[in-house]
Amino acid sequence: MCETHTATLFFVGDRAYKVKKPVDLGFVDYTTVEARRNACAREVALNRRFAPDVYLGLGEFHGPDAEAPEPLVVMRRMPDERRLSRLIRTGAAVDDVLRTVARRLAAWHATAPRGPEVEQQGTRNALSARWEASFEQLHALAADAALPDCLPEIEELVRRYLAGRQQLFDARIEQGRVVDGHGDLLAEDVFCLDDGPRILDCLEFDDHLRYVDGLDDAAFLAMDLEQLGAAEAAAYFLARYGEYSADPAPPSLWHHYVAYRAFVRAKVSLIQSRQGAPGAEAASRRLASTALRHLRTSAVSLTLVGGLPGSGKSTLSGALADRLGVTLLSSDRTRKELAGIPAEQSATAGYEEGLYTPEWTAKTYTALLDRAAILLSAGESVVCDATWFDAAQRDAATRLAEHTSADLVALHCHVPADVCETRLHNREAGASDATPTIAAAMAGKQPPWPEAVPVDTSGALESAVARALTAVRPWGTGQAPLFRRPYMEPD
Repeated sequence: MCETHTATLFFVGDRAYKVKKPVDLGFVDYTTVEARRNACAREVALNRRFAPDVYLGLGEFHGPDAEAPEPLVVMRRMPDERRLSRLIRTGAAVDDVLRTVARRLAAWHATAPRGPEVEQQGTRNALSARWEASFEQLHALAADAALPDCLPEIEELVRRYLAGRQQLFDARIEQGRVVDGHGDLLAEDVFCLDDGPRILDCLEFDDHLRYVDGLDDAAFLAMDLEQLGAAEAAAYFLARYGEYSADPAPPSLWHHYVAYRAFVRAKVSLIQSRQGAPGAEAASRRLASTALRHLRTSAVSLTLVGGLPGSGKSTLSGALADRLGVTLLSSDRTRKELAGIPAEQSATAGYEEGLYTPEWTAKTYTALLDRAAILLSAGESVVCDATWFDAAQRDAATRLAEHTSADLVALHCHVPADVCETRLHNREAGASDATPTIAAAMAGKQPPWPEAVPVDTSGALESAVARALTAVRPWGTGQAPLFRRPYMEPD
């Protein structure tokens, strides 16, 4: 026998019987036989969507003094040693299981019930309300429990991310990504049998809590795997889910949902610690730290990489975007695209002539920032490779970052004049048309850029990238595992 706060389970032979407790906890009221019968029937119906051969049906037992028979859920008994959580703890290979779970979850999400009531729970405002409710509940515990030190930063990062991402959440609803899902996907409730895994115990007491973005549903298990010390398995599972569901979500949203699930668990652990549960306060701190790491990684950023021609800005931009796994936008390529010519086709002209007049340059930067705005609103971080010579253009980038609630980082590449000249002389044909003469003319008019972080690119590229990463991610290497898009993930 074992107990939860709402049920008692009896294990007899190859069967398990689950009886609802006659309790009223506010979010559930099982004080009548009829309410318990309805809850048992609902649990069987909902869980058969994931494990039809485990949830055998609704039963009842008759006590000698009972006024009415007591309803119960009748289940196949699952072998405890085959729990996914136990296999993770023992270091067993679980990639095949995680791949199958990801495929089954994606398959359910593809056909799961949808509609206005379901979609309402996937809006930005609905997610924000859930975050804020958790914040309020934690602050209410301040008199009886020590709140996580990182709570203020968590609140700031959550509100900043959600503030600029209306377009992202609207797109998720339009894509049909908000579904009637599982709602409580834990490694403890996944059993790895020889003929495939069984997924048990979906959330049945409140439909609204089960109406989630499919990625949020998957993130629950990813968070749990990470707490079990299997961060690589968590990233692998989310990548497989993204593959099977053909989900175009940006990595920032993956991290945000993992953070949300970790924070909810942190809140529950803090409540349990107040009730005297051993180890619960330490668990709460650990979970809050996990939420913070993922929120930091999910922060959307606009990084400007500028400098004179030959300063190494394009090389650094490409390496930085690749290291961060974010989108790279180039003024050189944008300019040629606007002109309707291939990026590699030469458009060499004198200083401020041809495609490089002030008018063409203004048009180029406007298009560059317009493209960045779309990406940032959709949760994609961006690296913008341009000279950023004009303070007005930099001001426009600052306004864009403010409008999209993105973190703005400016990097100013520089090298000695002789290095710059040598690079321009030796550079192969590409999107840039700058010559040593143009670079010299620009150098004579280069305005100050005091807010930018100077980056010397005359040495090894890795050193310059490290300097840039320190500016972009000042919180260092304690970041959450980087969940990349499926096509970037090795199988």
